[in-house]
Amino acid sequence: MEASSSGITNGKNKVFHAEGGLDLQSHQLDMQILPDGPKSDVDFSEILNAIQETVRERNKSNGLYFRDGKCRIDYILVYRKSNPQTEKREVFERNIRAEGLQMEKESSLINSDIIFVKLHAPWEVLGRYAEQMNVRMPFRRKIYYLPRRYKFMSRIDKQISRFRRWLPKKPMRLDKETLPDLEENDCYTAPFSQQRIHHFIIHNKDTFFNNATRSRIVHHILQRIKYEEGKNKIGLNRLLTNGSYEAAFPLHEGSYRSKNSIKTHGAVNHRHLLYECWASWGVWYKYQPLDLVRRYFGEKIGLYFAWLGWYTGMLFPAAFIGLFVFLYGVTTLDHCQVSKEVCQATDIIMCPVCDKYCPFMRLSDSCVYAKVTHLFDNGATVFFAVFMAVWATVFLEFWKRRRAVIAYDWDLIDWEEEEEEIRPQFEAKYSKKERMNPISGKPEPYQAFTDKCSRLIVSASGIFFMICVVIAAVFGIVIYRVVTVSTFAAFKWALIRNNSQVATTGTAVCINFCIIMLLNVLYEKVALLLTNLEQPRTESEWENSFTLKMFLFQFVNLNSSTFYIAFFLGRFTGHPGAYLRLINRWRLEECHPSGCLIDLCMQMGIIMVLKQTWNNFMELGYPLIQNWWTRRKVRQEHGTERKINFPQWEKDYNLQPMNAYGLFDEYLEMILQFGFTTIFVAAFPLAPLLALLNNIIEIRLDAYKFVTQWRRPLASRAKDIGIWYGILEGIGILSVITNAFVIAITSDFIPRLVYAYKYGPCAGQGEAGQKCMVGYVNASLSVFRISDFENRSEPESDGSEFSGTPLKYCRYRDYRDPPHSLAPYGYTLQFWHVLAARLAFIIVFEHLVFCIKHLISYLIPDLPKDLRDRMRREKYLIQEMMYEAELERLQKERKERKKNGKAHHNEWP
Repeated sequence: MEASSSGITNGKNKVFHAEGGLDLQSHQLDMQILPDGPKSDVDFSEILNAIQETVRERNKSNGLYFRDGKCRIDYILVYRKSNPQTEKREVFERNIRAEGLQMEKESSLINSDIIFVKLHAPWEVLGRYAEQMNVRMPFRRKIYYLPRRYKFMSRIDKQISRFRRWLPKKPMRLDKETLPDLEENDCYTAPFSQQRIHHFIIHNKDTFFNNATRSRIVHHILQRIKYEEGKNKIGLNRLLTNGSYEAAFPLHEGSYRSKNSIKTHGAVNHRHLLYECWASWGVWYKYQPLDLVRRYFGEKIGLYFAWLGWYTGMLFPAAFIGLFVFLYGVTTLDHCQVSKEVCQATDIIMCPVCDKYCPFMRLSDSCVYAKVTHLFDNGATVFFAVFMAVWATVFLEFWKRRRAVIAYDWDLIDWEEEEEEIRPQFEAKYSKKERMNPISGKPEPYQAFTDKCSRLIVSASGIFFMICVVIAAVFGIVIYRVVTVSTFAAFKWALIRNNSQVATTGTAVCINFCIIMLLNVLYEKVALLLTNLEQPRTESEWENSFTLKMFLFQFVNLNSSTFYIAFFLGRFTGHPGAYLRLINRWRLEECHPSGCLIDLCMQMGIIMVLKQTWNNFMELGYPLIQNWWTRRKVRQEHGTERKINFPQWEKDYNLQPMNAYGLFDEYLEMILQFGFTTIFVAAFPLAPLLALLNNIIEIRLDAYKFVTQWRRPLASRAKDIGIWYGILEGIGILSVITNAFVIAITSDFIPRLVYAYKYGPCAGQGEAGQKCMVGYVNASLSVFRISDFENRSEPESDGSEFSGTPLKYCRYRDYRDPPHSLAPYGYTLQFWHVLAARLAFIIVFEHLVFCIKHLISYLIPDLPKDLRDRMRREKYLIQEMMYEAELERLQKERKERKKNGKAHHNEWP
C-alpha cells in the first residue's frame, strides 16, 4: 500500500490512515455526490483547495514533511554548529543542491547546537537515479496461472475443506483484513526507464516510489557527492567518519503507538501496523508479515526474518526428537545395567584423579553422574545424531525452495550483483586505473592482480595470528583446569572437595565465557582492519569478507574449549604410575569416573545458556536502557509536556543507531547457535529445544528492537542470505564428522557394544540387551598397585578409611593388564577391539550419513515445479504485454499525427 494522503478501506470499513493522518474518503464521496444535486452552486476548486490546505497543515504537524507540507522528508543529516568541519559541510551541501535535492534546516528543540538537515528528492531526481540504479517498478498486474487439477485431487480438497470447517480459521496466520493490500507484490516489475515511462503504473508521482526506495536513492546520491576537491574526497560515509555529521538516517513513518485500537480504527501508519501485527509479544505464535517487513525495511532485512522464521519452524521436529531422546533416557534409567552397577559398586575403589590432595573414592560415589550421563548417552543417541545430520540437509535444501519463492514474490529473481554499485572507497582508491566492464561495457576502476594478492596474503596472515591467540587462550584454560583440580580437592568445604572435578569444569567454563566476550571486542577491530586493507570492490564483497573473518574468529573462540573437552580431555593422560605431564610439572586432567560426556554436557549447556542470555540483553536491554536514559534527561531538563511536540526527526535522533555492520550480529548469533545445535548434538540432545525456545523470543525481540528502539535502517536489496548459506553448509558437513567422533570416542556407546557382542554373557549369540551388559563396569576398569605410584603423585591418604587397612590396589578407567602380568599395564586385546570398532564406526557413520545427505539434496529440487511454471509463464506474458504496450503507443502516435494533419509520407525522411 502506498503511503499517500488518501486512505484505503479494508474489509470491515476500517480505514488505514496514511502518515498525514487525514481521512479523505468522506471528502471524496461528498465531491462525487454533490454534482448529483439539482441545484449545486458549490465551487469544487474551493473545496479541493480547502482539503489540500488541511492536508498540508496536518503534514506540518507530524514531522514527516517540509514546512510547506508538500515535500516529504526522504533523509535526515545531523551536525553540530560548534563542529569545526564547517567548510566541508558547506561544499557538501552546495553539491547536494547541485544534484537537484531540496534542503531545509531545523534546530533541535533540546539543544540549539544540533542542526537537522532535511532532504527531499523531487520527481526528476528520483527518475534519473532510479534508472541508473536499475530500480524495479511495477508496470502491469500479474495474471496467475492455475494448473489443471485432477478429479481425484479436487475430491481430496473438498474433504479437507469440510474437515477445516470444524477447526479455527488459520490461528497461526494474521488476519488479512488487518494488513494493507500490498499492491506491488501482485504486479510485474521492470527496471525503471524514463523513455518507457508510459509502461509503468503511475497513479501519483508522489507515491510511485515508496518511502524505502526514496531513501535508498537519496543515500546513493549522498555517497557520491564531493565535499572537497579530489577524487577520494567524496561520500557521506567519510563525513560521518571524520565527524562532520553526527548521524544520517531515513525517518520512521510516525509513531508506533496509537490512542485508538487497531481493530476498530485501523493502523495509523506502517510502523504502527508492524508493531501491532509483528513486534507485539501477543502474536508470538503467528507467522510474520514478511511482505510488510520487506516494504518497510527492505529486502535484506526481510530475508533475514524470513530465514529466521524458517529456521525456527524447522527446529520443531528437531526439538521434539531431542526431547524424546532425553525422555527415553529418563524412562530407561531404572533399567540401565551400567548405571545400576556403578551405583552398587561400593567395593570398587577408584584411584585419585589428581596428585597428592585428591583422595581415593568409591565408584558408587559417582552414581548421580552415571545416571545423568545415561540421560544423554543412551541407545537413541546414534539415531538422533543421524537424524540431525539429515535434518541439517533438509533444512538447507528446503530453505533454497523457500528462498526461491520469496525471491519470485519480491521480484529478486533477475536481480544480480552486477547491478550493485562500486564502493566509494574502492572507486577513490583505484580511480586512476580503469578497464572496461565485460558486462556493461563501461569503464570502471580496476584493482591489479598483484595488489589484490598481496593484500589477501597480509589478511590471511592476520587471521592465522588471531586463531593462534585463541588457541593460546584455550591452552591457558587447560592449565587452569589442571592446577585448580588439586586446589579444589584440598578445599575446606566438603561440598567442593567431594566434587572437585565438577567445580573445576564449572569455573573453567565461566572463565572461558568471560575470555570469549573479551576477545570478541578485539576480533571485531582486527577483522575490520583486515577487511578494509583488502579493499573489496562492492558492499556485498566487503560484507562477505568481514563476515567470514568474524565467523572464523568467533567460531574458533567459542568452540575451541568444547573441542578440547570432547576429543582431548582424558585421552592423553597416561596411567597411574606413568602419568603424562604438562611442562613436566602438571598432571593432565582426567575424565570423571562416569566418563567425559558429563563435562561436555556442562560445557555446552552453560555456554549456550549464558551466550544466548547475554546476546538477548545486549540486543534489547542495552538500547532500552540508553533510550530510557535519553528520555529521562529530556524530561528533567524540559518537562514532559514539551516532549509530546517533538517532530519525528527529533524522536528518531534520540533512538539508537543500527549496528554499523548491519545484520551481522543477528546472523552470527543464529549461525553459532546452529553450530551448537548440530555439531555436538550427540552429547546434548536438548540443544534444539533450547534453541527453539530462544528463537521464539528472538523473533519478537528483534522485531520490537527494529520497530521501536532503533532508528529506521536504510532499505537495501539482497537476493539471499549471502555467504551465511555457505557457512551453514560447512557447519552441516562438520557436524557429521564431529558427531561421529563424539559417539565413537567421547561416548561409551562403542565400548558397550563391543562388550555386549564379544565379551559379555551374550557373546556370540547376536544379542545386545541389558542382560548382556552384566559385568561391563568391572570389565572396563583396570587394576593398579598403589605401591607403584610416583613420589609426586602418591596420595596423602592410604585409603584405610574404606576397609580399616591400607589399600593395596585401586581401579582406573582403561583397558590395561594387571600389575602381576607378564607385561604390566600394557594394553589388553579388548582395547584393540574397541579401537578398531571406533574407527570402523566413524568410517561407516560418515559414509552412510553423507550418502543420505547427497541423496536428499539430489531428490529435492531447488525450485518448486509450480514456481518454475509460473516463472516461465511470466516471461511469456511479459513479452506479450511489452509488445502490446509498444503497439498501443505506436497506434496512439499515428492517431495524433492524423489529427495534426501530417501525411504518412512525411513520417519518413
